[in-house]
Amino acid sequence: MQKLISYPISVIYYLCFGLTLVVFHPIQWICFNVFGYQAHKKSVDYLNFFLLRCTNLLGTTYKFENTEDIPKGVPLIFVSNHQSLYDIVAMIWYLRRFHCKFVSKIELGKGIPSVSYNLRHGGSVLIDRKDPKQAIPVIKGLSEYIEKNTRSAVIFPEGTRSKTGKPKEFAQSGLKILCKYAPSAYVVPITINNSWKMVKYGFFPLGLGNHLTFTIHKPLAVSEFSFAELMEKTESEVVKGIKF
Repeated sequence: MQKLISYPISVIYYLCFGLTLVVFHPIQWICFNVFGYQAHKKSVDYLNFFLLRCTNLLGTTYKFENTEDIPKGVPLIFVSNHQSLYDIVAMIWYLRRFHCKFVSKIELGKGIPSVSYNLRHGGSVLIDRKDPKQAIPVIKGLSEYIEKNTRSAVIFPEGTRSKTGKPKEFAQSGLKILCKYAPSAYVVPITINNSWKMVKYGFFPLGLGNHLTFTIHKPLAVSEFSFAELMEKTESEVVKGIKF
């Protein structure tokens, strides 16, 4: 029954979602080219605020737990499981004071209004998952960027999203590079739950009435652990909080 009801609601949602992307594309361009980084960042923050409001049409709600534990005034590396694109939308808005920059696949860098423009100009990086050699200097550049500007990187070590909520094995290479070139950073593990239910039928229709939770775990100072210890602790914290 829910799937049947979701068809017309999903149509309305996608109309609002698409309109939001189209409207904010020129706003981003003007902010970036006329007013610079801070104005562009504000435009991206509010783009994602309105994208979240679109998901409210689907009965979706969000909760971020323990955000008060996130260190301030230091570079951050948010490490999370990945369940849907709504992970990204929510993190940009609810963690906006930390200036989140993403490690994204290169295919997203063109063809999507607002999204592609932000990925190319907002400080995030695009990697070719078929070419590991290309990814190394790109991620290195991101780590040096967050180290210099005291901002944050977001990485999903699973690589591709989980379609059932069950976590995939974490890859180490991207996080290892981030930690190596941002030595004063803190790794902040995050567990995401229920985001996959938004797309449990695929991209159409969408799931209704889901409560997405983002649980922040204890931050880990890169300088206080070997990478092997840091990786083990981070993956353990993220995975043990996943409900599936």
